[in-house]
Amino acid sequence: MPEATPSETYSYLGPAGTFTEAALKQVPEAVGQFWRSVNNVGEALNDVVTGRSLAAMIAIENSIEGGVNASQDALATIPGLRIVGEYLVPVNFVLVARPGRSLADVRVINAHPVAYGQTHLWLDANLPSHEHIPSTSNVAAAASLFDNELADAAVAPPGITDHHDLSVLAENIGDNPSAVTRFVLVSRTTTVPHPTGADKTSLIAELPDNTEGRLVEMLEQFSTRGVNMSLLESRPIGDVLGRNRFVIDLDGHIRDERVADALLGLKRFSPRVIFLGSYPRADPTPITVATRYDNAAFVEAREWLNELIG
Repeated sequence: MPEATPSETYSYLGPAGTFTEAALKQVPEAVGQFWRSVNNVGEALNDVVTGRSLAAMIAIENSIEGGVNASQDALATIPGLRIVGEYLVPVNFVLVARPGRSLADVRVINAHPVAYGQTHLWLDANLPSHEHIPSTSNVAAAASLFDNELADAAVAPPGITDHHDLSVLAENIGDNPSAVTRFVLVSRTTTVPHPTGADKTSLIAELPDNTEGRLVEMLEQFSTRGVNMSLLESRPIGDVLGRNRFVIDLDGHIRDERVADALLGLKRFSPRVIFLGSYPRADPTPITVATRYDNAAFVEAREWLNELIG
């Protein structure tokens, strides 16, 4: 079988059966194309940067754990990447083991650190003396049960038994039944899609210095223009203790007058702004704003100023 070309390849955190694969299944353009399984976010994005893949699906935020640090830091440091879509995947887990094992046999559990963080209350209550071995992915945790005898059980996605001959020891072990992970599809395209009315804009910005009130000044760029932030998280830049960058999601599109005006203000304020893209929200509910912040209000104000200038 001939090797797939980059224009046909999508990278995702594998192996088959992961939540990342479930997110990629929601992308119509990816159906029928070659999906390349990788071991981590860095490898997935490197595929995109080097042209090995057209795009990569990565986890960016979880409703329980918050932002995925590895993804946020990679998007801040790897140039030329754009988010072209977001996808939501409900998250729950099962505890699995090799056939013949029972819950009473479990002493050591293999689990991805994020999955472990979302199931530790159940694990602490039902297996109070357990030990944890971290894994690179939820499916890899389950697959490892066949490779060595170190772990007795694994935390895995509910569909894991479709891919591996394992016994389910317990279902619905997630600490929050409403948990959702948000994934983004990342590519090298610089084309900004047209607004849909239900869009999101992602960016990363740095403060000019640590003078008191600087964060408020940055936030005012959005609040004074009626732009809502659905995500605001700080990540250390790494050069000096206490200096951070901010990962920001805005409700709206860069072609919306209020968002464009806010970005112009942010660019004047911040020494570094990374535009990660404007793209349709996974939730298609239209964004509503007060009349004074809609496109017509900004256009009218600009026309009024032009008349004054002559």
